[in-house]
Amino acid sequence: MSELRIIARLDIKNSNLIKSINLEGLKIIGDPNEYARKYYNGGADEILFMDCVATLYGRNNLSEIIKNSTKDIFVPIAVGGGLRSLEDVKIMLNSGADKVAINTAAVDNPDFITKLANSIGSQSIIISIEAKKHAQGWEVYTSNGRDPTGKDVVDWAKQLEELGAGEILLTSIDQEGTRKGFDVNLNKAVTSVTNLPVICSGGFGNIEHAKKLKNECEIGAIALADALHYNRHTVTEIKKKLGIYLD
Repeated sequence: MSELRIIARLDIKNSNLIKSINLEGLKIIGDPNEYARKYYNGGADEILFMDCVATLYGRNNLSEIIKNSTKDIFVPIAVGGGLRSLEDVKIMLNSGADKVAINTAAVDNPDFITKLANSIGSQSIIISIEAKKHAQGWEVYTSNGRDPTGKDVVDWAKQLEELGAGEILLTSIDQEGTRKGFDVNLNKAVTSVTNLPVICSGGFGNIEHAKKLKNECEIGAIALADALHYNRHTVTEIKKKLGIYLD
């Protein structure tokens, strides 16, 4: 298994870095490019920009932010939110992104994943799954956690490798921004049915939460937001305490 990656996640509204709880109650943090540079210099393995209102308004406004980031960030950059067509995706890649994260467009039309894979390659495709717990398991949500789809998370995850995805970004809506720990059972359920690397997002409160996740799940990466934005932890500190090799 590849070494666990630490990804800095930056959720964007308009041109501002924001943070939420349960994907709601957006609070402005600051300039996303400034924070992205800070996390890159601090040892983040990748940077993930997510336009959290793009699907609601039918557009993604991150191309300028991506262009600015690539001037002095030299780790993979991923971008998601409101990417509904091959043209949308190519705009992001041409702006300097290495990967795109797709949610709503993939749920609405799973063949879109295959179309993308044939055009840009699976290595550039992250399927974002926003998961919310219910009595029978977890349901897939879209539109930054606003819209239920009726799809079962585990069943959806099973399909993604064959469709052409390269990675899964798995966000627990229930845990996101709470600092109460990851949904370990959710991550176990998804990693047990796919060979794709899974990026776990939502719930980091302390190092013990990350250790528990790392020890119990075959995840590929942890995406961090709140812990970094509010200087509760640094990437270097987290890597050291998780036993991750430092360059």
